[in-house]
Amino acid sequence: MPKTGKQRLRFDLAPPVHGEQQAEVERLLSLGATRIDIGQGEVSWVVLADPDGNEFCVLTPR
Repeated sequence: MPKTGKQRLRFDLAPPVHGEQQAEVERLLSLGATRIDIGQGEVSWVVLADPDGNEFCVLTPR
């Protein structure tokens, strides 16, 4: 079904403390994720969608 409205569930991924956010984003993009803009503006996380269109965020290392 096409997406209608804001998703009610979303998960956040965070690389390990010594990991790199951009490297994780590139890895996920190579696996089929796509960058999306949900109107988040300038933030420290990157919003992606899986191949089915489900949104998730890649946070800075934790």
